[in-house]
Amino acid sequence: MTTPTTTLILNHYLHPHRIASWQDAITEFFTGKVEIVAWYDEVVYHNAERGITMQMPAVARLLKPVGMYKKGVKFSRINVMVRDNFTCAFCGTKYPMEKLNYDHVLPRSQGGKTVWENIITSCYTCNERKGSRTPEQAKMKLLRKPFRPKTLPLAQPVLAMRNIPKEWEPYTAAVSA
Repeated sequence: MTTPTTTLILNHYLHPHRIASWQDAITEFFTGKVEIVAWYDEVVYHNAERGITMQMPAVARLLKPVGMYKKGVKFSRINVMVRDNFTCAFCGTKYPMEKLNYDHVLPRSQGGKTVWENIITSCYTCNERKGSRTPEQAKMKLLRKPFRPKTLPLAQPVLAMRNIPKEWEPYTAAVSA
């Protein structure tokens, strides 16, 4: 197996918070924002003259606590998924993010806008079945209406077990899908 190029960032309480590039994790380490709690075997910097060797960080922990809710929610793909709890609005099945997309309830081809009130999370199967039609035109039931959230809970990364590096396993056992 090749060494991953990402670092699991934990919150102050050692729960998964987000995934970052190893370069960003090193920057956050040197700026005092995180501590590294696990390393990959791969060396990313070596200076024999100074006796400095740095391995690629696998897991880092934020040194300051983060809030439980995001305020002033910005429209984005990930925020739509979090609002909808990574669940298809048509079949009600929960999926990891890579198996979901967002769908326009009123399709853009019929004048629909890309706004909170017109976007829902859907799985690829339901999205393909709906096509460029409204749910009514496709004879599909929308399980919940889209809405503009006032706050969102901070989402833990949704991790598929086959993709988790062994260095992450002690920190992800409770949240892996």
